[in-house]
Amino acid sequence: MAINLPPVVAEVTAQFERYEKALTGNDVAVLDELFWDSPLTLRYGAGENLYGSAEIQAFRAGRPAQGLEREVLRTVITTYGLDFATANIEFRRAGSARTGRQSQTWVRMPEGWRVVAAHVSLLQA
Repeated sequence: MAINLPPVVAEVTAQFERYEKALTGNDVAVLDELFWDSPLTLRYGAGENLYGSAEIQAFRAGRPAQGLEREVLRTVITTYGLDFATANIEFRRAGSARTGRQSQTWVRMPEGWRVVAAHVSLLQA
């Protein structure tokens, strides 16, 4: 299996950047698009556990639209073959001393790259 084939890394990086822009801009339609539309998709957030795309979409629809900006401190994207990848970042929100971590598992589906699992957590200050 080839790790980090440049064209695959470029594809996943582009989708991850779309996700980050949609997240900080509260573009719920793009966020919903980039998560696999399946009851098998999951997202463990800083304060919630969401099982299935319906729960994830409901969370996004009800989340406040302000205070979403963040500084990405470090990004690691790793691809495995042509159809599987992980994206991990460390981030910090303005005015916070806490470092956040976000992990995403991406899979190439017939409709394109989709997040099938995600996890967000915050370290103590």
